[in-house]
Amino acid sequence: MTTAALITAGLAAGASAYAAPSPDAGTARTALAQNLAPALGRSQALGAVPDTQRLSVAVSLKLRDSAALDQLITAVSTPGSADYGHYLTPTQFNARFAPARADVDRVTAYLRAQGLTVTAVSPNAQVIDASGPSSVVEAAFGTQEVNYYDAALARHFYANTGTPTLPADVASVVQGVSGLDNHTVLHPELAGGTATPNATPSGFGPSQYDAAYRLNQLGADGTGQTVALWEFDGYKAADLTTYNSQFGLTGPTASTVSVDGANYDSRPGDGQVEVELDSEIVRGVAPKATQLVYEAPNSDQGEIDMAAKIVSDNRASVISISWGGCERDTTSSVRTAVDNSFRQAAAQGISIYSASGDDGSRDCAGSSTKAVDYPASSPYDTGVGGTTLTLNGGAYGSERAWSDSGGGVSTVYAKPSWQTGSGTMRSVPDVSSNADYPGSPFAVYTTGGWTVVGGTSAAAPLWSGFSALYNQKATAAGKARLGEANPALYRIASGSGYAAAFHDITAGANQDYSTATGYDPVTGVGSPIADGLTNALLNGSTGGGGGNTVTVTNPGGKSGTVGTATSLQIAAADSTSGQTLSYSATGLPPGLSIGATSGLISGTPTTAGGYSVTVTVKDGTGAAGSASFTWTITGTGGGGGGCTAPGQKLGNPGFETGTASPWSASTGVVDNSTDEAPHAGSWKAWLNGYGSTHSDTLSQAVAVPAGCGATFTFYLHIDTAETSGTTAYDKLTVKAGGTTLATYSNLNAATGYVQKSFDLSSFAGQTVTVAFAGSEDSSLQTSFVIDDAALTVS
Repeated sequence: MTTAALITAGLAAGASAYAAPSPDAGTARTALAQNLAPALGRSQALGAVPDTQRLSVAVSLKLRDSAALDQLITAVSTPGSADYGHYLTPTQFNARFAPARADVDRVTAYLRAQGLTVTAVSPNAQVIDASGPSSVVEAAFGTQEVNYYDAALARHFYANTGTPTLPADVASVVQGVSGLDNHTVLHPELAGGTATPNATPSGFGPSQYDAAYRLNQLGADGTGQTVALWEFDGYKAADLTTYNSQFGLTGPTASTVSVDGANYDSRPGDGQVEVELDSEIVRGVAPKATQLVYEAPNSDQGEIDMAAKIVSDNRASVISISWGGCERDTTSSVRTAVDNSFRQAAAQGISIYSASGDDGSRDCAGSSTKAVDYPASSPYDTGVGGTTLTLNGGAYGSERAWSDSGGGVSTVYAKPSWQTGSGTMRSVPDVSSNADYPGSPFAVYTTGGWTVVGGTSAAAPLWSGFSALYNQKATAAGKARLGEANPALYRIASGSGYAAAFHDITAGANQDYSTATGYDPVTGVGSPIADGLTNALLNGSTGGGGGNTVTVTNPGGKSGTVGTATSLQIAAADSTSGQTLSYSATGLPPGLSIGATSGLISGTPTTAGGYSVTVTVKDGTGAAGSASFTWTITGTGGGGGGCTAPGQKLGNPGFETGTASPWSASTGVVDNSTDEAPHAGSWKAWLNGYGSTHSDTLSQAVAVPAGCGATFTFYLHIDTAETSGTTAYDKLTVKAGGTTLATYSNLNAATGYVQKSFDLSSFAGQTVTVAFAGSEDSSLQTSFVIDDAALTVS
């Protein structure tokens, strides 16, 4: 049965038929296609909307030269194009593509002549807002407004019963009318966060997710970048301040930008957790980035007006969106209006990341039909799915698809030219990162306490924070910011550098789709390896001078032995013949070097350990490519015969004997109280935490066999009551013999334990004392908690 037939049947069954107002007989009118709420077919009509009820509408106008705009969007994202990276300003965009002034005047004149009040015209001239009594709105658009009840969602709404019409000359420049129904209410893509807040944080903090995705390897903090948060509720500045203080984060204070008069901050609603989650995750990834919190009414008009304002303001290079709705329940007039602003964002070099939803492959509430989430399904933004992240010693361990990760195939958007995967329709998500609740949630401070939160609402701001870091690096390198991310991300994922830039997630599924090698509609092309992805974006897959592309073949993980000569030839190719290539490398094991012109890595390793190597190859035009891989060097053993006594050498490494021995420790350091949790078991070493001047020590002497490599590891948790995020008042010093390995302080406080690792191979053949010394000043406690230490030789 067609939508129109379903609506007619519903009217006949639930209420008397409502006739649309009769337009003037002498005026030819044109229907605006597909402006009916899809939910009408399943809803019960209750009665006409009162004539005096005031309604607000957003009339969207058609862009000029839409085909040329699409060509420009492709050009600014394509390496080698003359327009690559040459983004427009809003003024330039308006001059070429915005609706003409005469068209805006024609539509506003019509609305006013019908008795509507024109309340605003967007700066990009794409949206005209108007309001008036229901009876006036009905006459202006030739339709009837009726109240309905949607049993699937258990909510009342009003909607137009027929397709709106306009005089032909007005309709010729109008894209659609939104606000004739109020069925669609966007919801946060959030899981958890509803439990009674706790006094202390748990879940992943910035140190964990920054380390897992190697965001902390970029040497960037978001300085000079601005992220726009797309919100339909408010936040408490004090909550954000507490989060920042807990994790030692400093940066510009978030500020609110009101859309259509909305400003929820004095009295945030149920969406407060969402807004604060978005801000806190962006802060954790890119602490120095400016955050603009755009707040709009939760309505079709609010969504459309927010999109238009963000791109017209042009203050942000990244938009983070964690609110969405079922694509099928979103009218085409709304999608087209928002997409037109998203197209403007692409032309202006603004990246957009949208949460893909938390209902798996069936995004429409009350329905078992496959459906995806909008705006994540828009081809002009990057849909972000969810994973379950497992850490290994504080670093990335593994990932699998979160079973509730939104993903599937769009029913309205054709597959873009840059997207991989099968089928003819767009699929989402494009990328993914941690989102599992309750499996691997994030620590969030909200509504006056700590809670744990997951959902793709956490994944979208993480990727937005990455874009801010990337844009900072690109600016410093004299290159264009990322802009529309998908063309570049899929280009990298389809090339030889895929494994160095993304974690390809091949385990797990949602209701209808499973993960697979490469792209899949649950986790996209995967989660970020931030330094590898940044290198690919900066140097390789986005091209370089003259549009050339350098491709470096990743050799995969390598191994070697201290004292044994080794060599590795790096293979690289240029898209243009005749180019001279130059080679460089970072992170090589000591004793190895790379030939600048040959690309041959050679030498004799001198130090055992695990090394992260990145090789970069450049051509004469400045184009570059890179590959990252691991290189593990093991010890030689006595006389070159291998390590004769491998294994873990510390005594009582987890303190589970209940005494310090063979450690030497200050009184009370070895502890099994519940005030500070152990990493594992029941006992741990707790240094300081008194809130007064105090010193604690912990040490053990251990013999490192001759000819062996040695690695010293331990798990460390730091919490503090210090309120300053800039001064190190309380300190923990870690030494091996007379060598200081590291110093930590209250500035390093974070949730949970983080594994620390140090190479002690230089002590082979000696007895070395590993020691911890904690010092605390006269006020405000800092606790340094150590557990599960090991000194492993090989």
